[in-house]
Amino acid sequence: MASLLRRGFATAAQSNKVTIGLIPADGIGREVIPAARQVLESLPKTESSPRFEFIHLDAGFEHFQKHGVALPEETLARLRGECQGALFGAVSSPSHKVAGYSSPIVALRKHLDLYANVRPVASVAGSGQKQLDMLIIRENTECLYIKQERIETDANGQKVAYADRKISEFASRRAGQMAFNMALMRDKLRSTLPESERLWKGKPKVTIVHKSNVLSITDGLWRETVRGVKENNPTAYAGVDMDEQLVDSMVYRMFREPEAFDVVVAPNLYGDIISDGAAALVGSLGLVPSANVGDHFVVGEPVHGSAPDIAGQQKANPVAAIRSAGLLLEHMGYAADAARIYKAVDGVLREGQIKTPDLGGKSTTQEVTDAICNRL
Repeated sequence: MASLLRRGFATAAQSNKVTIGLIPADGIGREVIPAARQVLESLPKTESSPRFEFIHLDAGFEHFQKHGVALPEETLARLRGECQGALFGAVSSPSHKVAGYSSPIVALRKHLDLYANVRPVASVAGSGQKQLDMLIIRENTECLYIKQERIETDANGQKVAYADRKISEFASRRAGQMAFNMALMRDKLRSTLPESERLWKGKPKVTIVHKSNVLSITDGLWRETVRGVKENNPTAYAGVDMDEQLVDSMVYRMFREPEAFDVVVAPNLYGDIISDGAAALVGSLGLVPSANVGDHFVVGEPVHGSAPDIAGQQKANPVAAIRSAGLLLEHMGYAADAARIYKAVDGVLREGQIKTPDLGGKSTTQEVTDAICNRL
């Protein structure tokens, strides 16, 4: 996988000591986060490599059921005071309302100001898949996910549910700036590769996703603000093309011609749906990583859910969590170590002999993890 995040925390990179909070949370999170830790600990030791320390932290719906809180204050305090980054496993948020419960990952994004969710979706060169190298930037703090909902009763005694949607110029601009900056960064990284290894061969491009033909105020503000990032900085982003897609046509085109997209930036809800759907293009949700990114902290998080139907059975694919650990390292300035992880993962996937059931194999979580570690 191409190197994607190199924003880097200078203090961590200078000292080489990296403290990572491990938050397995629910379901298969308790299997894939230990797998990611094993891979991090298996990295070759060099003078520039990080020295890891790990802190186990609690969160999740199961923790809420036992203790009445999904995201303990102690977890937040230790993340802020002791950790340079974190890995989050998965959460079993119920589909029905549970009094007092709120998603811990949504709360983490809010409390740590992790304003962008960065999700690379790329095929493995030589794997026979349709070639794509797409990066989805999802605004992470607003839209319908502010969770301001209410139920009222109309004049006929029928219940009516409402949900407020928030789109601000401030949050939209931050997401847009990250999208254009990442487009430039990806282009610079691609320039170091042989032409034959570049899956995207054109100018860098940012595609803005919206539905402003219907939601003219909220999506209209999103569209205008993100467009303004380039239009108000013509010199800085002269080398980046810009286009737009209505969210419904975006889904259609993404499945028909995914190779048409480089960097895609979307409001929270659209970005969530698009990025989960994009996982089908590379075979499984179990392959797709993400990073929740702020200016001072990052949390790696596999895109998949808690999968309670296979939890504890060693059937979970650890690749998304392992790649998320790579994104975490890359963000902290350890691009070479992240690249080693990506290369090892791609090698196992390309070989195709050791794979979990979601990819049509019979290998266990531990067997896949061991195969990746052996390649390191």
